[in-house]
Amino acid sequence: MKIQPGEEAGMAQHRSTSSESGAQTGQSRTPEGSMRKVIVTEYVTLDGVMEEPGQWSFQFWNDEAAQFKSDELFASDALLLGRVTYQGFAAAWPTMADTGEFGEKMNSMPKYVASTTLEELAWNNSRLIKGNVVEEVSALKQQPGQDILLAGSGVLVHTLMQHDLIDEYRFMVHPIILGSGKRLFRDGGAMKTLKLVEAKTFSSGVVVLTYQPAEKEGQK
Repeated sequence: MKIQPGEEAGMAQHRSTSSESGAQTGQSRTPEGSMRKVIVTEYVTLDGVMEEPGQWSFQFWNDEAAQFKSDELFASDALLLGRVTYQGFAAAWPTMADTGEFGEKMNSMPKYVASTTLEELAWNNSRLIKGNVVEEVSALKQQPGQDILLAGSGVLVHTLMQHDLIDEYRFMVHPIILGSGKRLFRDGGAMKTLKLVEAKTFSSGVVVLTYQPAEKEGQK
C-alpha cells in the first residue's frame, strides 16, 4: 500500500495490536455544555517533515505507539480530513485485513472531508465539506460528542490554526532527519504560541508532544 502525503502511516499498522485494547479505552464524551475539541495528530520528523510517513516511520512502530493511537482513536467519534489524506485512507481501510475493532471504528465513524474538487465520497459514512470550512468546523464543534480527530491534512491544519479552531496538537516526533519533504507548518502564517501540556517518550525514541494554544489555557 502506498502511503499518501500527510497520511498517518501508523494508523494503518494497528491491525491486531489495537484490536485487543481499543474498545475499552477513551469512551468518555464531552461534558454537557462543553464544546467538542478538534485534535490534530501528526507524524513528524526531527526536521519537521510530515510527508509520506509510511516511508520513514515503520521502523519506530511498537506496542507503545499502537496503544497511544488506539486510545486516541477511541476517545474520538469523528475524523476531519483534507482531500489527499482522505483519499489515502479511503483506498486502504475498507479492504485492509485483520484490523479488528480499530478498523471497524475507522470504517464506521463519521468522516468530514474538506475539499473543493471531490464530488463523491465512496468510503462509508463520509460527508463532504465543500463550502466554508471554518463555519462548518465551528458548527461541528458545537454538536454533542467526543473529540474530532484531524490526521495529516497539512493544508486543512493550516487553515483551522489561523482561525483558532484547533484545541490540541499531538506531534509524534520521530528520531530521524530527512533533509527534504513537505513540512507541517508552512511559511506565511500568523505567529502562534503553544503551551506544552504533556510529553511521552517511547522506547523507540519517538517523543509525543502534546500542545494546546496558550490563549486557551484554563479553558477546558
